[in-house]
Amino acid sequence: MSLKIIQKSLDSLPWREQLRKNFRQLSSFISYLELTAEQAKQLISKPRFALNVPFRLAQKMRKGDIDDPIFKQFVPTNQEELTHPDFTDNPVGDIASRKESKLLHKYHGRALILVSSACVMNCRYCFRQHFPYESEQKGFIKELELIRQDPTIHEVLLSGGDPLSLSDQNIYELLNALAAISHVKRVRFHTRFPVGIPQRIDESFLKVIASSPLQLYFVLHINHPNELGEDLFDRLRQLQKLGVILLNQAVLLKGVNDQVATLVTLCEQLANHGVLPYYLNQLDKVAGSVHFEVEEKFGLQLIKEMAKQLPGYAVPKYIREIAGEPFKTVL
Repeated sequence: MSLKIIQKSLDSLPWREQLRKNFRQLSSFISYLELTAEQAKQLISKPRFALNVPFRLAQKMRKGDIDDPIFKQFVPTNQEELTHPDFTDNPVGDIASRKESKLLHKYHGRALILVSSACVMNCRYCFRQHFPYESEQKGFIKELELIRQDPTIHEVLLSGGDPLSLSDQNIYELLNALAAISHVKRVRFHTRFPVGIPQRIDESFLKVIASSPLQLYFVLHINHPNELGEDLFDRLRQLQKLGVILLNQAVLLKGVNDQVATLVTLCEQLANHGVLPYYLNQLDKVAGSVHFEVEEKFGLQLIKEMAKQLPGYAVPKYIREIAGEPFKTVL
């Protein structure tokens, strides 16, 4: 059977079956990528933050290359053991803004529900990798009640973890509950799921999205053009047909996307498919991610050079989240 036919058969699998193909064991991942024994020594066999890589993204990594930009985002290396006093377990002040076990309220007019601790992938720089998620309380009764009591909240963000890790039924019920709150007008999904498994946006999920009277936004998280592909864009187009607004936020990562050509290519390809580059985030200083940090002055130069090559709507805002500030800080 040819590789093309194999790939087609994999793409036709339901998303839950795709999820079971994620790499979670380092030994099988090392074998798949054909890494040498010397390269394998640079990896952490039992990281505190577990390995979790979708097969789609593993396919896009160069074999035998630990400097591949997708590899660096998802595979635990010895560099995670570097420490710095500025890098902490709670870099953006999430715990202080916790109003209920699953509700964060940092900014005027918006509240965020932590709908799940589960993700389709574990990014090594994840700012919530140390977060103490609530695992016993089922549903969002208390969170919805707080939102209902606050008429200043017009937009609700669904995050986690990843909101698309919920079942379609749970998403349907949550959207219905939010639509029943008169002052809530918009819901924003913050998701990386379609990048790992585009099949998550299936017919059943699209029916859920189509049923909601709310204005829906999807903020994707894509850092490098190698993460893109027609399989992803095909699914995103189905959301666009339903009036969903698509944005992207990236994180500036050393050795991954800290080059003008890489960021310009990413933003152009996104804009070509109706996904607006929204934010380029300065790295949140979470413990274990010291090696990813890019100096702000270099980031500012990157943005300046991008602005010379891209239309204004395709240049993301370069921002940092500062704990306690009532807004994202534009750099």
